[in-house]
Amino acid sequence: MAKRILVTGAGGFIGHHLVSALEQAGHNVRGVDLKRPEFAETAAEEFELFDLRDPAACRASVEGIDEVYHLAADMGGIGYITTNHARIAYNNTLIDLNMLNAAAEASVGRFLYTSSACVYPAYRQTDANVEPLREEHAYPADPDQAYGWEKLYTEQLCAHYLADLGLETRVVRLHNVYGPLGTYDGGREKAPAAICRKVALAKDGDEIEIWGDGEQTRSFMYVDDCVEGLQRVMRSNFAQPINLGTSRLITINELVDLVAAIAGKRLCKRHNLSGPQGVRGRNSDNTRLRAVLGWEPGISLEAGLTETYRWIHAELAVGAGTRVRV
Repeated sequence: MAKRILVTGAGGFIGHHLVSALEQAGHNVRGVDLKRPEFAETAAEEFELFDLRDPAACRASVEGIDEVYHLAADMGGIGYITTNHARIAYNNTLIDLNMLNAAAEASVGRFLYTSSACVYPAYRQTDANVEPLREEHAYPADPDQAYGWEKLYTEQLCAHYLADLGLETRVVRLHNVYGPLGTYDGGREKAPAAICRKVALAKDGDEIEIWGDGEQTRSFMYVDDCVEGLQRVMRSNFAQPINLGTSRLITINELVDLVAAIAGKRLCKRHNLSGPQGVRGRNSDNTRLRAVLGWEPGISLEAGLTETYRWIHAELAVGAGTRVRV
């Protein structure tokens, strides 16, 4: 049955893809963000430019809405979240508090909150060969940066709004989402996009810079799997936090080699040991995800990176400032 759905952060990377999927499924979607999507026009039936730090904007956003996918956040890659602690904590705390309260007051049917793998403690992520992170590993708490602390706090708020006010909340911990139509330069881009950009701009035999020694590890999830997982969690009856990511661990050096192979280039790596690199290792344990949904992300890193690299390469080939972004 078609629903009236709000997607906050609809001008961003994941939000843009999610809006398209929900509209394709026959729902009527209202998108809200500070900005419109940068690389393609939105598929949303309605799109409002709202600042969700304002309670009145949040109340207007949820008017007449059945379900909320709350993706809006001040965020970016490791370079951004390690240098903007106060700004991130302030903005995201206001956004999340206002949205939860507005949704509860409006008796919204369900509210899905996109949390992050940054909620997991640093002391569990000191080894590149990291033990996959299970949901219960979030405590005792020691999240990654202010971004992680704010996400973990809002997870608790979701539980309280469910218990005290009856707002049906869902909490998803996202692990490193990548794909086309995402930021690839300017300082907020994440590792896969940054690497695709560097490789695309390099000539065969060139040297590219890598932050850290490149032996730090991560798992990466293609955006189509992310969007599918978000919808499945929303439809589920599971109200506890749940990981949404892949369980394939790869080093940053290996990620560079994979992108270089896709590009057909031989490149040298120059490791900037003073560059931010985050935790030493991070991987998703999908045991709970499989048990709850009977599903987990299945798009291979090779397939996802191929699509991502092709898109970023095409963007760069157009030339800076020569195309009109809608």
